[in-house]
Amino acid sequence: MKISLNKSQIERFSRQLILKNIGAKGQKKILSSKVLIIGLGGLGCPAAENLVRAGIGTIGLIDNDIVNLSNIHRQSLFNSKDIKKLKVSVAAKKLKEINPTTKIKIYKTRINKNNIENIIRNYELVIDGSDNFKTKFLINDYCLKLKKKLVTGAISKFDGHVFSFDFKRKKTSSLKNFYQEKEISDDILNCEFEGVLGTTASIVGATQANEALKMIMEIGQNLENQILIIDLLNLNFRKVRFKKR
Repeated sequence: MKISLNKSQIERFSRQLILKNIGAKGQKKILSSKVLIIGLGGLGCPAAENLVRAGIGTIGLIDNDIVNLSNIHRQSLFNSKDIKKLKVSVAAKKLKEINPTTKIKIYKTRINKNNIENIIRNYELVIDGSDNFKTKFLINDYCLKLKKKLVTGAISKFDGHVFSFDFKRKKTSSLKNFYQEKEISDDILNCEFEGVLGTTASIVGATQANEALKMIMEIGQNLENQILIIDLLNLNFRKVRFKKR
């Protein structure tokens, strides 16, 4: 389907369009893209907001949770009036107010092995904002199976990890090449017990959105076979390479 930019879109995305790496060609790729966000927590909220503001054509939102008071300090789409409301419903309404032209599909469920394949096959890129490794490995496995692009994030305390994978590329490693499934504990992702600074979630979620946009437009350097490690307490950013096994 050929997409042309109308007057409203040219004005709305004018600050992106003047970037030589993007221009009309890149913006059209954004407008025609389909992105799925799994988990509307500290990572999924800023990722969704940034992608919708950038002009993503279609976005899917998966979460079965309701908004709690303890969510608000780091989950940027929610406020005190949203407590006890379903996250995906609140998020969809607010994202539509930001960009009415983005198509938003909500899934009031928790991703599992019974529903994941039918859901993610309709999207070109998946953003993993989940908070446990069982779900992260499940997402990884099905993105690999269906040859999808995947941007994974993890946060704890003042720290964040970001990965990006394009499973159409044969040389691309997977999440299991970095984390050993039998050795990893969900405790390090548990904000309830480990704690997390709200800005850490915002920065990592926004970084996931940034990586997703780059992959959609095929610009810049990506994190293939690397992990971005973010230490915000000491303001240290570094990339570590790992190999496909």
